[in-house]
Amino acid sequence: MKKVKSVLVLIFLFFGCFSSVLAQNKEIILWEKIPDAISSVGYTEEVSYDNDKIINGISKVTQPSITFFLADPKIANGTSVIICPGGGYLHLAINKEGYKIAKWFNTLGISAFVLKYRLPSDLIMKDKSIGPLQDAQQAVRILRRNSDKWHIDPNKIGIMGFSAGGHLAATVSTHFNDKVYEVTDNISARPDFSILIYPVISMQEGITHQGSKKYLLGDNPSVEMIDKYSIEKQVTSTTPKTFLVHATDDNVVPVENTINYYLALKQNQVPVEMHIYENGGHGFGLGRQETNLNWPKACEKWLIANGLISKID
Repeated sequence: MKKVKSVLVLIFLFFGCFSSVLAQNKEIILWEKIPDAISSVGYTEEVSYDNDKIINGISKVTQPSITFFLADPKIANGTSVIICPGGGYLHLAINKEGYKIAKWFNTLGISAFVLKYRLPSDLIMKDKSIGPLQDAQQAVRILRRNSDKWHIDPNKIGIMGFSAGGHLAATVSTHFNDKVYEVTDNISARPDFSILIYPVISMQEGITHQGSKKYLLGDNPSVEMIDKYSIEKQVTSTTPKTFLVHATDDNVVPVENTINYYLALKQNQVPVEMHIYENGGHGFGLGRQETNLNWPKACEKWLIANGLISKID
């Protein structure tokens, strides 16, 4: 009988722990009804895997969502971050620039939410230029509406983005008041801080990432649209405090994207810190060589200095 009881206890513990893991990493959809959506037969989500059968990329997103990585209550500090993976507005590097980043934030006591946002497409949205922004605004609002339930501070919600995801994060940091869908309450979509890693910022010729520009704005965007989504032109004093990272030798997204955004923030007296590394290229995630390996530690110090986390022993 004792042996049976021991087995039952082990089974209970296993499934209890398993349920806890599921609760930590559950995925919820952003919309009951996606705004301005178009039904497109045959347009279905595509997922790619690495050699270990782990998801590393997603494209053709039709059902945007956020995946939870809640911080351990023992070290949780109430700060949260929505993470926007990059991929040139064509796919999402959701593991390297999403899940792995979320797990790192958890070590700092930060709850992270990986945003699987819709990629701009005329096939599934009436206005593809605002599709990703709709999802990012909604994600911020969902966190604020559920802050008590998820034990997060509604005044310490950040947005983070890599590459084209950095463009989206910067867009919601400057276009948070744009009415891109019908909102039934007065919950703000303004992030409290932003962290942008080798971000696409500008749509201007000579500096932009052509793929991101094409997929977001089309082949022949107007000057008005180019200026609207050149985020260095959209900064105001209400833009949230920002932490910036880029590599000088980035030959995909020129470092001038980050430099020009820094200058715009400085001009508008927005608190900003910038780290430009000699090398690293593009897409280095948490860091892969030499000096750019240090950016997560620099970011941690910035979070501490800005009262967003406490020093972790």
